Formats: sequence, structure tokens, C-alpha cells
Amino acid sequence: MRKISMLSIISVVLICSQFLMGGSFKLVSAEKSTTKSDLIIYQNVPQVEVEVNNNSIELKALHTYEDGHFTLATSNHLEWNSTNQNVATVDEKGNVLFTGQNGRTFITVSDGIYEDRIALDYKVDPKEARESTGKPKSKPQVVKQKGDRYHIIENTVSHMTLEEKIGQMLMPDFRTWNGENVTEMLPEIEQLIEEYHLGGVILFRENVVTTEQTAELVSDYQAAAEKYGLLLTIDQEGGIVTRLQSGTDMPGNMALGATRSEDVTYQVAKAIGEELEALGINMNLAPVLDVNNNPDNPVIGVRSFGSDPALVGELGVAYLEGLQSTGVAATAKHFPGHGDTAVDSHLGLPEVPHDKDRLLEVELYPFQQAMNAGVDAVMTAHVTFPKIDDTKVISKKDGSEIALPATLSEKVLTDLMREEMQYNGVIITDAMNMNAITDHFGPVDAAIRAVKAGTDIVLMPVGLEEVASGLLEAVQSGEITESRIEQSVERILTLKVKRGIFKEETPTPIDEKIANAQEVVGSQDHKRIEATAAHQSITLVKNDDALPLNVAENEKIVVIGGTYGDSLANAITEKHANTDYISTTGPLTDSQLTQLDDAKAVIIGTYTYNVSGRAETSEQMQMVHQVMEYSEAPVIGIGIRNPYDIMAYPTIDAYLAQYGFREASFEATANTLFGHNIPTGTLPVSIPNAAGGTLYEFGHGLHY
Repeated sequence: MRKISMLSIISVVLICSQFLMGGSFKLVSAEKSTTKSDLIIYQNVPQVEVEVNNNSIELKALHTYEDGHFTLATSNHLEWNSTNQNVATVDEKGNVLFTGQNGRTFITVSDGIYEDRIALDYKVDPKEARESTGKPKSKPQVVKQKGDRYHIIENTVSHMTLEEKIGQMLMPDFRTWNGENVTEMLPEIEQLIEEYHLGGVILFRENVVTTEQTAELVSDYQAAAEKYGLLLTIDQEGGIVTRLQSGTDMPGNMALGATRSEDVTYQVAKAIGEELEALGINMNLAPVLDVNNNPDNPVIGVRSFGSDPALVGELGVAYLEGLQSTGVAATAKHFPGHGDTAVDSHLGLPEVPHDKDRLLEVELYPFQQAMNAGVDAVMTAHVTFPKIDDTKVISKKDGSEIALPATLSEKVLTDLMREEMQYNGVIITDAMNMNAITDHFGPVDAAIRAVKAGTDIVLMPVGLEEVASGLLEAVQSGEITESRIEQSVERILTLKVKRGIFKEETPTPIDEKIANAQEVVGSQDHKRIEATAAHQSITLVKNDDALPLNVAENEKIVVIGGTYGDSLANAITEKHANTDYISTTGPLTDSQLTQLDDAKAVIIGTYTYNVSGRAETSEQMQMVHQVMEYSEAPVIGIGIRNPYDIMAYPTIDAYLAQYGFREASFEATANTLFGHNIPTGTLPVSIPNAAGGTLYEFGHGLHY
């Protein structure tokens, strides 16, 4: 019989006494065991998907402990062997190489006390043999061992305290601390990670300044986690939502939609994943799978692949597969769809009024494709879908009756996503500090509703202590069952195990992590992918014989623009030194107009992100019409961010859409203007006219 230590007795007494007193979240947690109970090969765990690349596998081993937690075993203290080296060899680090000879071998690993093995076959697949018309080829196959020892996730959950389980479901941000950006680990944050047993943290642009600093911060976060690896998460979508300050600024989704290329999309996402993985960031809140079929959408726009569900689904799957190929978890967002809205959920509560048949054909279609392709996580939308859930609640803002947003709806998250769409992965809320939630629900009430609805991770809870304690009390009171909590924890731990997110017995030295990150982040290979995507995205929407430019060295070009106008001017000046730049967001003065008199061409960069920005009454668009009326030279419009800008000036001589404001897109536009890049992009959205008809169809694009 196992001995019971005095420490265990004291811990039980303290826990019981605090529970009886109705204590807060900060109860005594289960003592972290240092006693190993087994050694298993990671690939034997049922939830792990084993991939053989180029006839090789990198096997890993995990130590399990008496309290249920597990760690990555140190390779230096392990001995690997192959029982049949004619079939496959294994080195001292667990790297297996198939020889190409048919047969079976067992790869064994031992730490001197515990041992495990896994079977590897090299043979013809019987199914392929039956279906093949020619001589079928042999290929490597992995045969997992079976037994309770490999059910590490279930075993872990059964040993966790309730506080530890709830902590796994919380993912706060630490953008700032006492008014200063958090760029290095602070003792106060370490304490919070330990006290609340946090399952993850989300990083923002304020936190990720340089490659070296980011790698060190992320490493310190993982070191602060007590038993289980942290989900280190970020919004690195590409385009206008790019957090890494030292990374490659990949074009965004609508630019990728304009390329119509699954391969380019895959390569972009793979490069993003490689940079995140090198920094230790293991989860990306991307791709956006919203179908942007509302030109008035103020929050999605160019973050979407386009207005066609099939295109969004096709490129969304390419993106998630590219990202997940690097070991970084992908997140499809914002379920069930934020595309057909005209309200920003950061500021208000949007509504999508469509019935289920329409939702299945449009909004839900890309999400179903992503689920079928094995996306790791799905993020919910703070948007109401009254035809899916007509539940009414009373707003805490003004006492009015409002519809329940999807994030808090059991009919959306459980009935629709889990049961009808058969999704078994992780559900994560959108940020719970957004006005769509905070205006109408208290922070604790919102978190409880989200968990009851079916979410697994509460992102950016408002008031970590209050939300953690509120969830604990909800379980203790029976409002939420502990089995409901355990379902989420199992999904979270499954994701972590699948993506290799666990504590390491001997972490890689920080100088090695930094050196690797510096080689990967912003590499020349990634810059080439960035440039390719940008150049293939540029869409020539209109051209009345104004492009490509044929301008002599002594002839002048004038560039006009406000927001990001200087970036456009700089890119054009690189191609043509005799370029003047007029910085303005409104009509030109008389003296500025005279600068156009001897211009060979006038190029105007317009920047909008909402309906009012492209209204003809806006100062920016008044300026465009003023220049078009005054100039005798061709006037060329550049939609810097929003392809819809031409709606405000449809009679312009030529118009290019570039879908984003990163350097590579400006360079691609400049190359296109001068004929160095032949435009091949096609519109991923339809552009309406002022009368409600269509100015340019989805798929439209001109060429030279």
C-alpha cells in the first residue's frame, strides 16, 4: 500500500476547510509530484497524429508522474534501439530512418528504469494493393502500442484540481503593466500564472518588439507554467493584422484571395508558422474565414479572403494546412460568420439576420471545410444570429431586451457547431473585453454563459481573479457541472499534446532559441514568399490607356496621398527619381494644384476602412475629384487598403487595388505601374456602384 505523507494530509485539510468557508479561486492546489511513474513514446499516445516525412520520423519520449502530469524526457538520458536495423535505424535522439527494406522493427526507448516500444512496418498497404493496377510500392507504417499507460490526457484530468482545470480554460493578455508595455517577464505575471494555473496567454504588438526579446519573453512564459505547457497565442493573420514587429509582413487574406492561388496561400501561412514556431509561439488566431459579402463591413474587410464562400473555404483550408504543417495551431474565426455585418463588434453588437439554409450556403460553408480539414480551434463571434438562437436577454447597459450573441449561445456553439457540424476541436471566444460583450453582460456572467454554451477557452477575461472565482463558484453551486469543465480541459490538453506543447525536463538554452529565431524570422526565403504574394495580388481594375507608365527620366510624376501616401511615394520614387509628393487628406491648395501642371502622370493613393471614408463628400474623395477635374495628365488611383475606393471616383483613368499597407504591397504596386510586374490579380469581391448595382464583378481583373 502506498504511504500517505503528512504533507498530503495537511493539503487535504486546508482544501476542505477553504471549501467549507466558500473560499476564492486561490485554493491550495495539488502538490506537483517529482516522482516518475512511467516512460512512454509520445507517438503511442492515441491523440497524436504520426507523420512520416522522407522515410523518417522524429520519435520523442514523455515521462509521466504520479500526480498525472507529464514532461518531455531529456534525450541525453535515454537509450534508443531498433530490433531490426535492416528495416529502420534510430539514433541517440530518437530520429528514425527507414532503409527501404520490407519488414517490421520495434523501436525501444529506456531511461534505465522504464521502457516503451513502438512498432514500425515497411510494407505494401493491403488496400493499395487491392486497388492498384500496377505493382504497389511499399511504404512506412506506424503501429501504436495500446494500453492504459498511453491515455495520459484522461489520467491527467482525473488528477487535476478543479482550480487547475478552470485555469486551463483562461487565456488573459498582459499587454501592459502599470502603464508600461510588457516586453519581459515580471514577477507579478509569474505569480498570476502560478496562482491561476493559466492554460495560455495571448501576446500583442506591444509585447513582441524584437526577435531576441520575443524569444526570451516566450521562453520565460513557458518556464513560469507549473505543470503544463502554455498556449502562447497571437493574431498574426498577415496584412493589416500583423503583430510581430520583427517578422515578415505577409500580405493579408484579401490579397491572397486576389491571387486565387492555394499554393501561394499555403506558402504564406507556412512562413508565418515557421516564424511563430521559431519564437516559441504555438497558436495563431488565424485564418479569418468570414465571407466579406458586405462592402460596409468595418471590422473584417480585407481580413477576409473574399465574398465567395467557395474561395474563402478553399484558401482557408490551404492557409490552415500551411500553418499547422509547422506545428503551430490554427484558429478559424469568427464563427458562425462576421462578414455580413456593418457594425464593429469591438464597439457594438452586430446582427446577421439570415436563416440556417442561407448560413449553411454562405457563412458556415468555409468553417465546415476547415473543420473537415482538421483545424485545431474555432473562434466565436460576438454577433447575434436570431434565426439560429432567438433567445432574448436583458442588457446591463440600459435594461433593453437584446438577442444573445453567438459567443454565449448554446444553440450556436453546442447544437450547431458540435452536434450538427460535428466539430470536436477547441472552441475559443473572441476577446471578452470587446464592447459587444462588456456593454451588455458582466464579466463573470459573460464567462459563465460562454462556458455553459460550450466554449473551451475564455479569451481575455475582464478581471482574471473575479472570472476565475466566478467560474469556480458556478461549478461548486452546480450551475456548471465539473464534467462540462473536464470536457473542455480534455480538448485543450489534446491540442497541446498534438502540437507538442508540454513542459520540457531540460529546456533548450535560450541562446540556442534566439539564434534559431534570428535565422528564421524575417529570412530571405520568407521575404521572397512575401514579394511573390504581393506581386500576384495586385489587381488592375480599370485602365483607360493610362498604364503601364511610359515616362522619360526628365518627365515628372506627382504622387498625392494622406494615410500611407508617403509609403506609396517612396516606392514610386525608387522607380522614377523625378517624383513629387503632395501630402494631404483633403483638397489641394492653389499652389499645390500648380505642381500638377507639368506632370506626366498623377497618382493618388486613397485609404479607407469604412463607408464614410469612401463617400464622395469626404475630404479625401473631394480631393480626388478636384485633381481629376484639374489635371490634364492621366490620373491613377491606388486603393491602398480597400478595393471599394473606386466607388467614390469611378471615372478615374486607371485604378489598382493592393489590399494592404505593408512595404511589399507598395513595391508590387510601383512595379506594376511601370510595367515591371504584369498584373494578374482578380477581384475577390464584387464592387457595387452608387445605385446599388455592380460596378465591377467578382473575378474581374485586367492585364497588360
